[in-house]
Amino acid sequence: MNPKLKTLGTALACVLIASCASPKTMKQYQDELRALREERTALKKENRDLRSQNEAFEASMVPASSTVEPVGTIADLDNNDVEYRTDRFGNFVMSVSADVTFGSGKAELTKKGKESLQAVARQLNENHTDGVYWIEGHTDTDPIKKSKWDSNRDLSVERAMAVLHFLVDDCNVPDDRCVVAGHGQYQPISAGDDNGSKARNRRVEIIVRKAKA
Repeated sequence: MNPKLKTLGTALACVLIASCASPKTMKQYQDELRALREERTALKKENRDLRSQNEAFEASMVPASSTVEPVGTIADLDNNDVEYRTDRFGNFVMSVSADVTFGSGKAELTKKGKESLQAVARQLNENHTDGVYWIEGHTDTDPIKKSKWDSNRDLSVERAMAVLHFLVDDCNVPDDRCVVAGHGQYQPISAGDDNGSKARNRRVEIIVRKAKA
């Protein structure tokens, strides 16, 4: 057979086969194509959801040190040189060194002292609103020599009063919940006579006591 005629016959056969494709076969092809498109759309949505979940996870893994600490927390006290403890009666006690809050032999608050007391006020105003606040001044055993105070007790009272006025006037601590006392050198927390022990004894304590029913 002539090769050209053979090639032409093959081409005609292909055309005939294609033209004889049933409507059912075409519908199956269209259905498969539609299914593939729907699957692709679903995969795109799933990919977006996974990306959003990954971003949320990465955000949750940010180190705690890089987040802003809420006010009124224990860490707030740590960051502002305020020591704290619970005494044997169950009262919460915050203690600020007089070396931080006052100059030597003085009863005027320093800038750093005010910052420490602001942390104390945040603690009181947010976490101890039902308490009574005893503001108690303490000194070391060194006698008064060069300042205007007649005794260490006088100095401790004036320092406690300075703390009271700042907490009430500048930090919105309720005045009617505050009690002031000055102990002078008579309630040391360290029995030593060295400079370190004396420094620990020079302090103002804010004691949160439960209000009487």
